[in-house]
Amino acid sequence: METAVSPAAPSPPSETPSVVELDNVTVRYGTNDALANVSARFARGAVGLLGPNGAGKSTMLKALLGFLAPSQGHMRVLGIDVAKDPLGIRARLGYMPESDAHIPGMNAVSFVAYCGELAGLPPVDAMQRSHEVLQYVGLGEARYRNVETYSTGMKQRIKLAQAIVHDPDLLFLDEPTNGMDPKGRDEMLELVRDLAHNKGVSLILSSHLLPDVEYTCDDVVIMKKARVTAQGPIAELKGPAGRTFELRIKGDLPGFMQVLHGEGMTLRETDEDVVRVFVPGSGDQKAIFDAAARFGVQIRHLRSSVQTLEQVFVKAVGED
Repeated sequence: METAVSPAAPSPPSETPSVVELDNVTVRYGTNDALANVSARFARGAVGLLGPNGAGKSTMLKALLGFLAPSQGHMRVLGIDVAKDPLGIRARLGYMPESDAHIPGMNAVSFVAYCGELAGLPPVDAMQRSHEVLQYVGLGEARYRNVETYSTGMKQRIKLAQAIVHDPDLLFLDEPTNGMDPKGRDEMLELVRDLAHNKGVSLILSSHLLPDVEYTCDDVVIMKKARVTAQGPIAELKGPAGRTFELRIKGDLPGFMQVLHGEGMTLRETDEDVVRVFVPGSGDQKAIFDAAARFGVQIRHLRSSVQTLEQVFVKAVGED
């Protein structure tokens, strides 16, 4: 198949066009808040929805689909008010749920075609698209097998196939690599990356796996305990390159650390006598070399260190 689809907290960013907007949204299960006064913006392209299990990620997706009504707040998807037209939104969305949702007794091609018809495709077009998307996700040779005979990884693939069969404008992917072996996981992530970066599809990837999000997404929304704790482009959240350095010296390390600290730098000791130094403002490694020359120590190792998404995540969810 040539294409699977047509091309197409902190204060949320306002300049980037958003495909999804939440404003002060609260969703309750009984007396418990599953979403607590959440405001978030999801930019066009690939956005990761990150958080520990139970943070509220799946609840957010279900609320955006109109399956759960918030007790307060407003949501818009593709410019449509969720409260006013949830069916209109679902017609333009593809949803890959976390749980299996196949129909027993149906083979893969019939199941995906049926999902296409439910999304509004004529029967002939739905069947044609079913063959195409099953080939795209790697199930072409298994398309006539009943879905209940599929392995876990194959069931994940067919969930993706039914989500893209009707050529949606936006995809919601809820833990798409759950239960997959390493090879299958890599292949699924390649499909997600291809959809977002080569096919021009906007998508929200909900996951608790940081490498999955970092590989496929450009932006991220991080949740903890029903709240958004950080959001924005991953590159911006990591911080500017060239201001954090890994450093090893020959000489009086404790004394030199005091000198650097006195000049406004933040330091953290790591293993093997390596110190991580953050130079604030527009400073660079020259400030470290100058301080070393004045103090009389020799720098044996210095390299730039960029903050990882894992460090951003740990800071956002408040873990040590």
